[in-house]
Amino acid sequence: MRLTAVSEPPARPSAAAPVPTPGAVGVTGAVVIGGDYQGLGIVRSLGRHGVPALVLDNEHSVARYSRYATGAVHVANLRDEDATIAALVELGRRRDLDGWVVFPTRDETVAALSRHRAELAPWFRVPTPAWDAVQWIWDKRNTYARARELDIAAPATWLVRSEDELDTVTADPPYVVKPAIKEHFFYATRVKAWRANSRQELHHAFRRASAQVGAEEVMIQELIPGDGRQQFAYCAMFKDGRALASMTVCRLRQHPPEFGRASTYVETVEAPHLEEVSERFLRAIGYYGLVEMEYKLDPRDGRYKLLDVNGRTWGYHSLGPAAGVDFPYLLFADQLGLPTTQGRARTGVRWVRLATDLPVGLLDAWAGRRRWSEYWRSLRRANTEAVFSRRDPWPGLVEIFLLPYLFAKRGF
Repeated sequence: MRLTAVSEPPARPSAAAPVPTPGAVGVTGAVVIGGDYQGLGIVRSLGRHGVPALVLDNEHSVARYSRYATGAVHVANLRDEDATIAALVELGRRRDLDGWVVFPTRDETVAALSRHRAELAPWFRVPTPAWDAVQWIWDKRNTYARARELDIAAPATWLVRSEDELDTVTADPPYVVKPAIKEHFFYATRVKAWRANSRQELHHAFRRASAQVGAEEVMIQELIPGDGRQQFAYCAMFKDGRALASMTVCRLRQHPPEFGRASTYVETVEAPHLEEVSERFLRAIGYYGLVEMEYKLDPRDGRYKLLDVNGRTWGYHSLGPAAGVDFPYLLFADQLGLPTTQGRARTGVRWVRLATDLPVGLLDAWAGRRRWSEYWRSLRRANTEAVFSRRDPWPGLVEIFLLPYLFAKRGF
């Protein structure tokens, strides 16, 4: 595959120098919690600016093999909140990481950092907002309640306390059955939601979801028609009620195709309405930092409807540098009081993660949902790939060998 632009921007002169040793006097770096392709994007973003980055992970992952990674620390558990905080504190003490910036890549880590900011403050800069802001995005019941208050469109949603109350769901099928808090449900099922095509399937899915997370955390939603081509997102580095940098995208392909837990092919687009409603929401909750807000364009009424809010980097954030906005470094610079520039991403820039996009694209072509030539043409138009880089080749090579492990561990 020939990319129309290099996989990552050229390294700055400072990145050519040896990366400083963690704990060296006067050196401030970052701890990246999670070393998959999302964490790799953070490591590369910081490394191009000469910022040392340590990867903390409980899985085998690709970021530790990057030329920009200062080092990697493997721990047994990062899903448990107390274990995560203990691992961070131990790392800070042992490596003398005074004032280093912590970057989460998973929702459960966002919650842990938010609730333990005071405990971590003696060692680290924690850009994750305090719990009074994060609570509005951690629990989707809170997210949709605040969206209603702000007149931001969202799918029709029902909260029921038992299977007997499913009669209060007034919409016709199909339905979406999903958790209010993603963490436990996702790790148990490897999916974000289940589709129910009838009342009978709704009862069955509700029982299954209740067994995983408890009936009080199960949400029933109307299913908005369409696939990734109807899904959009607003991404930003947000501070003091405004975006220091922003990017709006269309999630052209995703894995799995209907309830995508990850983007596989994304393009930057113009979407002024999403900027306005997203910034209204973020101002209302007093948000600071990196954020992605996901929407789906409902073809029935032409409205963008809020699906999710992620208070961290997102899978395709490495699209940013190719489009002119380097989100992880902007956050790092702001934490250290360094100058930052405000800007919007250029439109028409495309990102792909081949490891997941190839299966999605080939299955679409095989099923007749997309022409082979159309899919191949989209790959040739991609500007940047999530993992592969000629300037930093080892993560891409290692990922090939890790694919069976990644499939067994998380289904990619």
